[in-house]
Amino acid sequence: MVAVDNVNLEIKDQEFFILLGPSGAGKSTVLNLIAGLETPTSGYIYFDDKLMNDLPPEKRDVAMVFQTYALYPHMNAFDNIAFPLKVRKYPKDEIKRKVYEVAKMLKITYVLNKKPYEMSGGERQRVALARAIVREPKVFLFDEPLSNVDAKLRVYMRAELSRLQKDLKTTAIYVTHDQVEAMSMGDRVAVMNHGKVIQVGSPIEIFKKPANIFVAGFIGSPPMNFFPCRLRTNEEKFLDAEIFKLPLDDELYKLIVERATSDELVIGVRPNDLLVYTSDAPKWSFTAEVYAIEPLGTETIVNLKIKDNIYKAVVKPEFRAWIGDKVKVYVNPSKMHLFDAKTEQAIL
Repeated sequence: MVAVDNVNLEIKDQEFFILLGPSGAGKSTVLNLIAGLETPTSGYIYFDDKLMNDLPPEKRDVAMVFQTYALYPHMNAFDNIAFPLKVRKYPKDEIKRKVYEVAKMLKITYVLNKKPYEMSGGERQRVALARAIVREPKVFLFDEPLSNVDAKLRVYMRAELSRLQKDLKTTAIYVTHDQVEAMSMGDRVAVMNHGKVIQVGSPIEIFKKPANIFVAGFIGSPPMNFFPCRLRTNEEKFLDAEIFKLPLDDELYKLIVERATSDELVIGVRPNDLLVYTSDAPKWSFTAEVYAIEPLGTETIVNLKIKDNIYKAVVKPEFRAWIGDKVKVYVNPSKMHLFDAKTEQAIL
């Protein structure tokens, strides 16, 4: 089994770069290869123009922050943060100055005398961060550092980490399976699956122009809806998804014919672009049953049952319907994504 398959990435200086993908995608392996904790069977790793393959981890000038914090349980926060400086035999007064400086930056001066078991998860995470920052490394490597932090603190820490990286003017490589983290924190994102890099781009690029069905379904919350369809031509040209049809203008039809490998396609629609009507609906609308409703305050997610499938639509909070109601649903052709059913690659 290949853990990382021919990955080719160039990460820019002072960039916050995200490796995003499901469990087993190869994200942490890439991080371990960069850190020197694992050795590549082929290929090369460069920092600037310097080959790193044979250099041990301690000589690569990287700092790694793990999901489990990896703090020394018998040491207080001060000693945990100071540890990498003590190993490098920094003078005591410089160690003290640097530890207090970074503790102040992360607002954890009050825990410096506490041991890990006396701290909350968020405090332990910030101590682990402080230990990485105090070394002033060339590269920060983050392996899902917020996955053990509660939801409220995670939102706060996302902003803190982004700001910190910009203030420190250093390069950061951040592994996550959480696409909200990726979208909100990264300058660029590499989406990975089965050891391969599927797409690299800015968060908004990947959201608006997913390269294939996997990226389209993985990025976005709630995820994209997919409708298998066929390209048809009678008197008019249209996409036939059985439950609904979408008319095509000549330009779009020509583009699909040029790029698709067959007439089998998949329409992708973001939940915000799946329009739901309880009364007057546009032509080409279709009927669905309200399966479940999730009110979130600022918006409502309506789960729609069509045949045996459930689709999600995001509507305004004032939308009113009951479970079991029949509603009309409309797919706006200008908002749809289109994929080749056989290759799963984006056509538009």
